[in-house]
Amino acid sequence: MDIKNNILETIGNTPLIRLNRITKELPCTVAAKVDYFNPGNSIKDRMAIKMIEVAEAEGKLKPGGTIIEGTSGNTGMGLALGAIVKGYQCIFVTTDKQSKEKADVLKAMGAEVIVCPTNVEPEDPQSYYSVAARLSKEIPNSYHMNQYDNLANRLAHYETTGPEIWKQTDGKITHLVCTAGTGGTITGTAMYLKEQNPGIKVWAVDAYGSLLTKYFNTGEIDMNEVYPYFSEGFGEDFIPRNYDMSIIDAFTQVTDKEGAIMARKLAKEEGLFCGYSAGSCLKGLMQLKDSLKKDDLVVCIFHDHGSRYVAKIYNDQWMMERGFLEVKTFRDIISGRPVGNKLISVESNQTVGAAVELMRKYDIEMIPVLKDGEIIGSISESGLFQKIFSNPDLKHEVIGNLLEPAFPIVNFNTSLEKLKSFLTRENGAVMSRDEAGNYHIITKYDVLQALGG
Repeated sequence: MDIKNNILETIGNTPLIRLNRITKELPCTVAAKVDYFNPGNSIKDRMAIKMIEVAEAEGKLKPGGTIIEGTSGNTGMGLALGAIVKGYQCIFVTTDKQSKEKADVLKAMGAEVIVCPTNVEPEDPQSYYSVAARLSKEIPNSYHMNQYDNLANRLAHYETTGPEIWKQTDGKITHLVCTAGTGGTITGTAMYLKEQNPGIKVWAVDAYGSLLTKYFNTGEIDMNEVYPYFSEGFGEDFIPRNYDMSIIDAFTQVTDKEGAIMARKLAKEEGLFCGYSAGSCLKGLMQLKDSLKKDDLVVCIFHDHGSRYVAKIYNDQWMMERGFLEVKTFRDIISGRPVGNKLISVESNQTVGAAVELMRKYDIEMIPVLKDGEIIGSISESGLFQKIFSNPDLKHEVIGNLLEPAFPIVNFNTSLEKLKSFLTRENGAVMSRDEAGNYHIITKYDVLQALGG
């Protein structure tokens, strides 16, 4: 029988999967090392368990102790799995830019999660680096794993990820592409692979707002390079000890938007539901594609699962709010709204006062008027203001007696460019009906927002 003794024995030996559609324009073979097949859904399971094992061997982590770590979520998951099996407690410190799902998962695994601000210097007492270090000093029988400077991080990939890739490619790998964060994955994997074949090229993918790329190119730590970004799990505002820049051949930076769009493309075109870093990794490869030849075999490391990003890059509204999702039609704008967001309307037999109250409650300036489920006109704040100011008793008047023209009705797939022609000084909204027969409304503000203005 093949029965694993515990969940930790399922870590590693993840599949290498050929990419077919997105990379068809490239002259070579591209394969993804898909590490969301690990039990914690990320490559961080490997190094998390290795850090625990090394800490135990060195006597730094004792029975019944508490594991403390600053983590974006994935390392915490791996540590939580190890803690459950080995009998430790966990306290994880993360940042407020990380997806809520990551923190919720860690709590589900029995860990305590402390959220710190993102936009502070690493040395700031509020930073998640500083808070984790402080807690390890204050809590008895605790150990701060410190994945950034703990060399067991890169050792895990030297011992497992590198050998697996070498074996799975029969030693034919020519390029390794990986996002760069703590440095453990890219450094440890590259160390092993370059021992087997020094000619293998190692390409690191970084985020704009991270200082790693400039440090690689110049050897300078330039804090002017550091600014907030949405990408998760890679990029840094300092240089972790796990890096050995001498074994990396090139760095390229990918924007938040490009990484998010590519992740969504991976899901739709390759069936790989991956996280932010996978999209960025593949986009980084595409930026360096001119260096590739026919017989090359490129391996991209896809770190984690898309379930950690459902409320972010896989959420149309989140993407649209940040200008990451291209809006082309009336339908696109509506799909970016929260599910269940219904049309605010009034019936023709309601009072003007009721309409005014709705405008105040929902902070809107115009409302369509319906009769027997059909649009017969509209009513607007600007149209009512002077009338009510002159005659306050109009609040009790029936709306049907004060109707303004109905908003234009367009097809649900009308293009954004055509929508603009309907929105004039006199007309501030356009309406449409979806396949289920439900009315929707788009205002000038919605179109301006969709255009990035």
